[in-house]
Amino acid sequence: MDTETLKLRSVLVERYVTPLREGGSMPAIVEADDLGTYVLKFRGAGQGVRALMAEIISGGMARALGLPVPEIVLMQLNGDLSRTESDPEIQDLIRASDGLNVGLDYLPGAINFDPAVDVVDSDFASRLVWFDTLVSNVDRTARNTNMLMCKKQPWLIDHGASLTFHHAWNGTVADPAKPFAPSSEHVLLPLASHLAEVDAELAALLHPEVLTAILAEVPDCFLEQAAADKDGGALNNVQAHRGAYVNYFVARLAERGRWLQGVIDARA
Repeated sequence: MDTETLKLRSVLVERYVTPLREGGSMPAIVEADDLGTYVLKFRGAGQGVRALMAEIISGGMARALGLPVPEIVLMQLNGDLSRTESDPEIQDLIRASDGLNVGLDYLPGAINFDPAVDVVDSDFASRLVWFDTLVSNVDRTARNTNMLMCKKQPWLIDHGASLTFHHAWNGTVADPAKPFAPSSEHVLLPLASHLAEVDAELAALLHPEVLTAILAEVPDCFLEQAAADKDGGALNNVQAHRGAYVNYFVARLAERGRWLQGVIDARA
């Protein structure tokens, strides 16, 4: 993939439309100055800025692999919009998220993926299970598929719970080959019969140049806040912080045999 296609646009939130109360972080449908409608993920929500970083990083990697993800944008939010809302909880959330946030293109008419009704082929299932195992995504189960169906096509949403490793790390790569046990509950694991066949192709798409381009889209202010929240130490330098993510995934891809075999065994 051309790394230019991984760049994120920036838009300004002009109107808060309605909350999406299904999500624990209570994202919202908003309208922006480009006349687009987006699902806004709030910087001030309980999961913190790392959830927004995971949206950018994991979502960017999914796009680089050719998986369907709605466009990801950076969204500038003015905390004064809180005055237009009557719900005190929403007012607090908007004020706490003043500044830069993350949004995904809103898919009108989309409905939640239902594994009992909606059909995907084994190639797509294998690619998605491989990707979710790579990025440690705990949210793709039958209980919470985090997929939408729009015009008979599946779309991947909400990667804020991926990258579980980065909630308590100092930038070092401890065990990059570690299997990801939650993959055994992946909603598409029973269909993922081509994991070994898609492995080399997918790994080749995430070469260091692509990973570096994806991390370049994470705003400095997100990296600085994440480091400050946990006394980041070596991660206090934003370029070193970006490089730590690149190094993590380079190492995880180089030693993927073990975690790939883990998910193949889980399927068996």
